[in-house]
Amino acid sequence: MFIVITKMSEKTKGGLPVHVGIIMDGNGRWAARQGRPRTDGHLEGLKTARKIVEASVRLGIRYLTLYVFSTENWKRAESEVQFIMNLVKRYLVDELNHYRKDRLRVRHAGDLSGLPAEISAEVRKACEDTRAFDGMQVILALNYGGRNEIIRAVNRILDGKALNGESVIVNESAIANNLDNPDVPDPDLIIRTAGEFRTSNFLLWEGAYSEYYISSELWPDWTESHLRAALDFFACRERRFGGAE
Repeated sequence: MFIVITKMSEKTKGGLPVHVGIIMDGNGRWAARQGRPRTDGHLEGLKTARKIVEASVRLGIRYLTLYVFSTENWKRAESEVQFIMNLVKRYLVDELNHYRKDRLRVRHAGDLSGLPAEISAEVRKACEDTRAFDGMQVILALNYGGRNEIIRAVNRILDGKALNGESVIVNESAIANNLDNPDVPDPDLIIRTAGEFRTSNFLLWEGAYSEYYISSELWPDWTESHLRAALDFFACRERRFGGAE
């Protein structure tokens, strides 16, 4: 079953989204329904992420942002957080050869300074090793929060102007140019699984005019067919970006 939060248009103007963001929700609930520990849900969620990355490449998506771990997720039990961090490290190491084969570029969004040193080192290594690749770009939102990103962008503006002795002007262009990945186009489509109708602090600035697609399926149950359904929904959207109907 799929739920959408916006009315479908009869006009086909969306086409294929260039940039897709996914809030991968429902790992814990999936595990609970199976009578298994939450960590099993995160492990299955990792397997799903691999499948969706591969499907996105086949379907021609250019940028894929995965919401891996938020700035608020540190509130979870320490054992769960540690398990997720170990999964992230394992993913970065295990997938690197696959990314090299398909020339996928790994990028990061979020505050690296707040991550354990070994994790931030692996993130930097993956980003550096794949920097020159010209395939799909996979952006891992890790220790990421939309508010935090905007605050860090404003601080970059202030720090840069102060160093140059310039007057400080904070406008839309200045903030956009100081986000974590300023050269990446804004997401055309943001998908959220598990039937939740929340942005959860994900790409708040970049997602100002994104189309939202809400799927009732839990993330570990997602397959390429679910992704195709989301893309079909997007293809039927008439995008006006604040303009008249």
